Amino acid sequence: MAMTFDIQLAHYPRGFHLITEDIVSHLSELPESGLLVIFIKHTSAAITINENADPDVRQDFQTYFNKVVPDGANYFIHTLEGPDDMSAHIKASLIGSSITIPIKNHRLNLGTWQGIYLCEFRNGGDHRKLSITII
Repeated sequence: MAMTFDIQLAHYPRGFHLITEDIVSHLSELPESGLLVIFIKHTSAAITINENADPDVRQDFQTYFNKVVPDGANYFIHTLEGPDDMSAHIKASLIGSSITIPIKNHRLNLGTWQGIYLCEFRNGGDHRKLSITII
């Protein structure tokens, strides 16, 4: 049996943000085993799992993605929503819109150094909505 519900995150500025606790705080008791699927309902932000200890990792992600997909590149055609919009769409597609985490012993079965990231690619990003499914 699956259960799905939506949550809205607080506003986060552009960057890579650990949101593991934001997610866990919205979860009721998890089953003994199963899967947690998190889907971000936006096209200019993404969600991923990565290093949760050293904040330099988050800054390095930001630096890398801004270099690889620069805002306002002169070859972008989609420019109506500002110079950070098309680059945000590309970055979101590169990282992805969903993650799946195993559930074991009523807990998320993340590795020791793993955390859930919100990847916010817009300068004025909105309150992001996530769809959470527990299977």
